[in-house]
Amino acid sequence: MTPLSPFEFGFMQNAFLICLIVGPPTAILSCFLVLKGWALMGDAVSHAVLPGVVLAWITGIPLVIGAFIAGMIAALSTGWLAENSRVKRDTVMGVVFSGMFAVGIILYTSITTNEHLDHVLYGNMLGVGAQDLWTAAGICIPVALILLLKWKDFLLHAFDPAQAQASGLRVGWLHYGLLCILSLTVVAVLSSVGLVLAVALLITPGATAFLLVRSFGRMMAVSVAVCVGAMLTGAYASFFLDSAPAPTVVLVLTAVFTAAFVTRVLRRAA
Repeated sequence: MTPLSPFEFGFMQNAFLICLIVGPPTAILSCFLVLKGWALMGDAVSHAVLPGVVLAWITGIPLVIGAFIAGMIAALSTGWLAENSRVKRDTVMGVVFSGMFAVGIILYTSITTNEHLDHVLYGNMLGVGAQDLWTAAGICIPVALILLLKWKDFLLHAFDPAQAQASGLRVGWLHYGLLCILSLTVVAVLSSVGLVLAVALLITPGATAFLLVRSFGRMMAVSVAVCVGAMLTGAYASFFLDSAPAPTVVLVLTAVFTAAFVTRVLRRAA
């Protein structure tokens, strides 16, 4: 076994490709989620899509459609409840996503079938096929382009929605557009890292970059480098460790975040 052995297998090549596809949009989006304080929203949407996935499988429609619809229902209902009640947004998100995830688990365990849907929960980077690559690319490329083209508008809305509205921006479109992008991104990583681990890609890269740099432009660049680098490193290391790629990727991301945090503390102490 040589250092180049992982590149000799088709399933590892697809794993590296899916890392390159889903890494940039999740990393860029994580910057906005961290700045906007929507970290829990990424967790909520990633868990809330489960009932949509199961119902889509039962009815025979594409899983990505069911996941997107469920994600949007969770995101929109969370926003509506937070705006029309005295309950804080993070509390509403906890209620909505735990309730929808519970419904998904009940549906998931009640299905009698020879086909397992474990990859929906835990991911299956080594089982990614051509269709998964095309689906992820069809979602991730437009998402990344929208975020890069409109990043200044999203940034102003994240810091000061009132100022964004006074500047003539359509804050409603920005708000629900970001929720839609979040749901689409979760759908894109569905086949690779799964629902349980998707939240790491939506939070850790941006949080790591936030510790290292101060300008938002550099934050996005560092976040993409951290996310893509960690995903490729985790997938590569999992081949030699004989471990599952998705959890290995998350461990690498966590290690990078820890190193960034320690570096930040040492800088402040110096």
